[in-house]
Amino acid sequence: MCRVPSPPTSGGAAAGRGGRPRDPSRDGAIRAAILTVLAEAGYAGLTMDAVAAAAGVGKATIYRRWRTKSDLVADAVRSLQADPDTAPDTGSLEEDLRILLHGLVATVNGPLGAATLSLLSALPHEPELRAAFENGPMGRWSDSFRTVWAQAEKRGEVRAGLAGTAVASTASSPILQRWLFSDQPVDDAYADEVLADVVLPLVQHSCTVAD
Repeated sequence: MCRVPSPPTSGGAAAGRGGRPRDPSRDGAIRAAILTVLAEAGYAGLTMDAVAAAAGVGKATIYRRWRTKSDLVADAVRSLQADPDTAPDTGSLEEDLRILLHGLVATVNGPLGAATLSLLSALPHEPELRAAFENGPMGRWSDSFRTVWAQAEKRGEVRAGLAGTAVASTASSPILQRWLFSDQPVDDAYADEVLADVVLPLVQHSCTVAD
């Protein structure tokens, strides 16, 4: 019966190669510079020189941390913490999804979204970058959505086995599709519309069919 109502952030950084000791306090500024350069120049236009200039450091500082451009970008992507550390658990599927969807909106409109758009053409050819997305922020988003659906199933709000189905994917897919393929705004109002007009009706229908 249904009733509807962090991975390590330094894994990609290369160890120091001798010489002057590495200053960890610069890492955050350098990673922010990486995302800035990506958003402005894209992956093809990103260079170690450009990152060093944007971060206000010498190029040697960059090379002490990362050996290649791919290493550098993958580490910056892994370091992003735009998603929630844990899935929300308000006691209501509707409210849990609303929190996640609003967070997803903020993410695609923030540094991770800009980095993703600039890297889309490179991902098929850069296994390390693809793994950074899958095992980093995007993987954590997927885990959060799966957890929310599992919590709803445990509470009896949805039928068993709904997580991972096409119905469950309707929560995030319209937002990602609009962000990737449309010039229309991706905002909280659209997320609320998706939840009210698409997701919850489909959940109700799936419950009715199951009953």
